[in-house]
Amino acid sequence: MSRIPKLPKFNSGRMNWNDFKSKLLLRYTLSYILIFLIPLTGVTVLVYNSAITSLRSEIEQSNVNQLNQVRLTIDSRMAELQDIAGRIAYDEHLTPYMVRHPYYSREAINALANYRANSQILDDLFLYFRGDPVIYSSAGHTNLEVVFNQKYQFSKWSPEDLRNDLNEVTHPLMRPAERVSVNSRQESILSLLIPIKPNDPYPYATVMYLMEESKLTGVMDSILNNFSGNSYIFNEKGRVLTSNNHGGAIPEDELDKLVALGPGIHSLTLNEEQQSVVAVQSEENGWTYMTTMPSSQFFSRIVHVQTLILIVFAAVALTGVTAAIMLARRQYHPIQDLLEFARVKTGTKSLDTVRSGGEWEWIRQTIHDYSVRIDIQEPYVRNHFLLTLLKHRNPSAEGLDTIIRSMGLQFPQTKSSYFVMLLTWDEFPAASKSGLDRRMIYKLYSDLELPELKAHVYGIEFSPADPFALIVSIAEDEGTSLHERIQNTADSMRARVVESFSLHPSIGVGTPYDSLGEINQSFIEAATALEFRMLGGQGSITFFENLTSSSPEAFWVSKKSLLKLEQSLKQGNESVAVQMINSIIADIRNQPVSAALLRCICFDLLNSLLKIASESGMTSVIRDIPRFTSFETLEELESTLEMLAMQICAQIERKAEQQQSSLVDDIVSYVDRQFADYTLSLEQLALKYSISTSYLSRCFKEKTGSTFSQYIWHLRMNEVIRLLLTTNDPLKDIIERVGYLDTPNFIRKFKKETGCTPGQYRKLYADTQPGTNLNTDHTVPGSVHLGTK
Repeated sequence: MSRIPKLPKFNSGRMNWNDFKSKLLLRYTLSYILIFLIPLTGVTVLVYNSAITSLRSEIEQSNVNQLNQVRLTIDSRMAELQDIAGRIAYDEHLTPYMVRHPYYSREAINALANYRANSQILDDLFLYFRGDPVIYSSAGHTNLEVVFNQKYQFSKWSPEDLRNDLNEVTHPLMRPAERVSVNSRQESILSLLIPIKPNDPYPYATVMYLMEESKLTGVMDSILNNFSGNSYIFNEKGRVLTSNNHGGAIPEDELDKLVALGPGIHSLTLNEEQQSVVAVQSEENGWTYMTTMPSSQFFSRIVHVQTLILIVFAAVALTGVTAAIMLARRQYHPIQDLLEFARVKTGTKSLDTVRSGGEWEWIRQTIHDYSVRIDIQEPYVRNHFLLTLLKHRNPSAEGLDTIIRSMGLQFPQTKSSYFVMLLTWDEFPAASKSGLDRRMIYKLYSDLELPELKAHVYGIEFSPADPFALIVSIAEDEGTSLHERIQNTADSMRARVVESFSLHPSIGVGTPYDSLGEINQSFIEAATALEFRMLGGQGSITFFENLTSSSPEAFWVSKKSLLKLEQSLKQGNESVAVQMINSIIADIRNQPVSAALLRCICFDLLNSLLKIASESGMTSVIRDIPRFTSFETLEELESTLEMLAMQICAQIERKAEQQQSSLVDDIVSYVDRQFADYTLSLEQLALKYSISTSYLSRCFKEKTGSTFSQYIWHLRMNEVIRLLLTTNDPLKDIIERVGYLDTPNFIRKFKKETGCTPGQYRKLYADTQPGTNLNTDHTVPGSVHLGTK
């Protein structure tokens, strides 16, 4: 039979310029690039928008929060000034009588000095009784003309206007910051006038506060950390009370744009530059706190995010495009090999003409032409036809004879029966790898006539891993039974293989059928019989008809035996497990069971061991299932089960040792941490870790070398010694701190252990210690060193 040869390697797989002359390769490349770039672009846009939106919201909210903190801080300062004015109004030392009294005026001056000291932002504080020619401060009383013509000279507030405001103001009045000459020194000062009593329609005095503008702007700067713009405070009428410029100052004629803005985040053009504006309004006094900064600075961090996303996108896109080109080239490589192979077979001189016309069309036409020439080869067609009979749909009865004759097949013209035999020698490793033997067996059985049996045999070869099939037609003979002749045919086939190749094949024989169109049924039956060849052992002949026989009594492995086997495995008892496996296999051998039931029993037994192996953490058994299920005889199954049982027992023992060691380590660690707990006991630990008290006591001593009570006593003893030498705490407090409530009993045991009482021990050894640091790591006299085995 002719075969299509393996496609040769015509190039090394490296890309070159000629590859891109192919329109098909270019389409592959472009398709992969688009498949990659479109989702990547979409995801990048979504990530970018999400990152920018989140970062922008974070920056804006941060500025709003900082400005709100500025508002709360300054509002609290203004509330302090209102509170001071209220307290002055009701202070008995600051009544007109007390202030003007020659004896009590000193107390009034001291009271003003105290009120001035209560505020961090005040530069000076004055008390003025309306209609009085003098004004009072912490420095004493001074004539109005002297104070505001010599000491404080306001640039925009004339002495006459100042006197009128002091006498006529009925509500708190805050004047914007202005330049003031203070003892010939220029300063920017804000003034606040508060009538007293507050909310009285006829106030009798006015409290005047003077504040340096730098103290308010300093509060703003301390809160607006790393701020690089301008900040403003507008009063309820939209006048600028104070401003602080860290960047380019905004012209006064454009401040009206800021006044018109409400609270929130805004973006507008100021001084021919795009600005980001944040404003909050005080509910206490109606003031508006506002910051402005160039948008380029406001979103400077966003630029870094943009750059990072673009760099990542470019890197991923470049990698993806490279991978797309390589993938397209790899996808095109088999087509290129096929083109080259077809070009050699057809004698085409160059592939350029092929590529210009389309590779797929040229390949389709070439394969069509080539298949026409192959189809006329009789051996191939015959094998193909026989395979169709065995595995696929059956030809129509009308055309069956025509096809048989056209292929030269010689089935008997008289009444005949047809059946299938399958041969395998997979149990012989050397034979399964011999391609020469397989080809010679096919040659021997491809077309074989057995005149003595009136039978004709046609061999069919599948893939190297599949059994070898024989279609047998046997003519009707009244002298011998059909079953006997089928048995003789199978024996003859087996004898020929043994004689020619020294191989002992296993053979599965299907049921005979009167019609060739039903041969596929016999093929399925032969395959089933071959699967149950374990009944006869290696090199046996198994008939499908024999598989359907059943024993009069149903047999199954005893539940008691299975439970005993499972329990011995769970306990890691290898000797009992192996003994039970041997006993169960012996029972199976002694029972006349059918092949189907035997296979179920074997797999049920194997499944019991695999289940326990999986539960014990042997995950490797999943990978080895094909090896475990590849047995052909009960001997092989017994050997497999013994090996698996030994592995399970070893795993159970390792797991038990690890669990015990880990549990005891956890318990010792817990005791080391909680030894000062007076409720700590062996019973409590046993209950906490769900184990028996006796088991815990035994494991604890094996691990530490001490009993539980000895171990606790040594820990508490060492801690008491450490505290005696490193602290001056009373002895009773130290003993209770380590969890020992019976102080006299502890002292008695301590003296028995060290030869002296705790007090004597402190006197003897305290001076020898390097210090009283609680964290000092040193060995104290008389301490007991503990360790685990």
